[in-house]
Amino acid sequence: MDENSVIEAIDAETIYDVPLLMLKEKLDKIVLKKLNIKSATDPDLTHWKEFLGKLKNPTKEINIALVGKYNELQDAYKSIYEAFIHAGAVNECKVIVTPVHSETLESGEIDAKLKMFDGLLVAPGFGERGISGKLEAIRYVRENKIPFFGICLGMQCAVVEFCKNVLNIKDANSTEVDPQTSEPVIDLMPDQKKITAKGGTMRLGAYSCKISKNSISYKAYGKSDISERHRHRYEFNNAYLDRIEDAGLIATGKNPDSGLVEIVELKEHPYFVGVQFHPELKSTVENPHPLFVSFVKAAIQNK
Repeated sequence: MDENSVIEAIDAETIYDVPLLMLKEKLDKIVLKKLNIKSATDPDLTHWKEFLGKLKNPTKEINIALVGKYNELQDAYKSIYEAFIHAGAVNECKVIVTPVHSETLESGEIDAKLKMFDGLLVAPGFGERGISGKLEAIRYVRENKIPFFGICLGMQCAVVEFCKNVLNIKDANSTEVDPQTSEPVIDLMPDQKKITAKGGTMRLGAYSCKISKNSISYKAYGKSDISERHRHRYEFNNAYLDRIEDAGLIATGKNPDSGLVEIVELKEHPYFVGVQFHPELKSTVENPHPLFVSFVKAAIQNK
């Protein structure tokens, strides 16, 4: 073993320190030499260093509730936690994310359990377990003007909650939760109804979305045409779209080809955004996801 090829993998305060530590050990030069690759330039980690500086020296602090039902699994929402780190650094803010199991919200005392948070995110997931707790959490932040961000199932729950408690459609539900519901405001996508072999047959991958101007999402992205990654079988039922929008929950993002509702936003609320796609999957250190950035900013203002 070449003595100069031995590098030290020392403990790091954060995983985001590792690239700089490896650069200090000259890992890049060793690898290039071993592969007989010549490079005339050195790595430019300027942006990475700026990110670390903001990450380690925040000027603000907020508390976010992550309401889900897989909280006992450490990595179930890993991408969401990392997206908050990226967005927090941009805002020079320490984002403390606290997992809140949705089933614990089914027994009441919502105010005592959620009043300490500056914002609330309802996470993705599958199945009926814990849904009523998510609905209670959404109702609480909707009525109390607390910043809300719903992802995939979180967005669908926002639609169900709105229909139940604002439109007074008491039987409003998702057919994933109640296949026999008489008011399927969230329903199985038409092209999914004949599928019996589940596997990788969901609506997967990147799809286009057209965002309405003068919306929270448009302000966050700074453009109207976006593309985001999906992983779902159920969708907003457009048969209810007019009634829902008339009451104030607006479809501000739609797929231009299918008309599928991708984003909903609540009027007369400081920040209430639900998205059918998974923005956390595209967030990086150098390109924090704009919706996470804007949500963190809203939570700072709410604090």
